[in-house]
Amino acid sequence: MFIYLSKKIAIPNNVKLRCISWNTDQGWIACGGESGLLKVLRLDGTTSKEVKGKKEGGAAGGNLSLNQTLEGHNGAVVCVCWNNAFQKLTTSDEFGLIIVWMLHKGMWFEEMINNRNKSVVKDMKWTSNGEKICIIYEDGAVIVGSVDGNRLWGKELGMELALVEWSPDGRLLLFATPQGECQVYDGNGNGVAKVPLYCNEGYA
Repeated sequence: MFIYLSKKIAIPNNVKLRCISWNTDQGWIACGGESGLLKVLRLDGTTSKEVKGKKEGGAAGGNLSLNQTLEGHNGAVVCVCWNNAFQKLTTSDEFGLIIVWMLHKGMWFEEMINNRNKSVVKDMKWTSNGEKICIIYEDGAVIVGSVDGNRLWGKELGMELALVEWSPDGRLLLFATPQGECQVYDGNGNGVAKVPLYCNEGYA
C-alpha cells in the first residue's frame, strides 16, 4: 500500500480542529473546531463515482471546488454528521447547540436549530436511509428525531454515554459508555441486550 499527500488545506488562524467527517457520496468534507469554526469543503474527484472513473482511466481530481465557512456556533464544534441520502449536515458544539444544514444551489444554509441546554452532545448518527437521527448526550439522554425535524422519542438511560450507532436496517441502536460497555436498544428506546466485549475481560 502506498500513501501520498493529495491536498493540503490550511485552517484560518491555525484554529485547532475538534472533528472532521467526509461525505464520500458527494465529496463534501466538514471540519469543526475551536471558537465556533465550521467549514465545508469539496474536493473534486473524491466521490465514489469519481474515484471509480479514475480507476478506469478518467482524469485525476483533487481541486478544491468549495470552501465555505458556516456561521452559527459560538462554542467549539465537537460533532459533525452527514446525512448522505437527504444531503444534510448536522453539527453540535460544546454548549449543546445542534444545527441542521441543508444544501441549496451549491451552498450550505441553516435549516433547523435545537438546544437542550442541559448537557453536551457526545455523538449523532443518521440511519442508513437518512430518515432518522439519534442524538446522545453525556448525561445519558437520548433523542431520536426524523429528517423533517419532528421528535420521535426521547429517553434518559441513566448512564454516561460516549458513542451511538444504528444497525444497518435502522431497527436497533447500539450505545457505548466511556467504560467500554455496549448495550442494544430497539428503535423505540427499549433495552434489548448487553453486548459482551471479550476484549475488555480482565480490565477494570
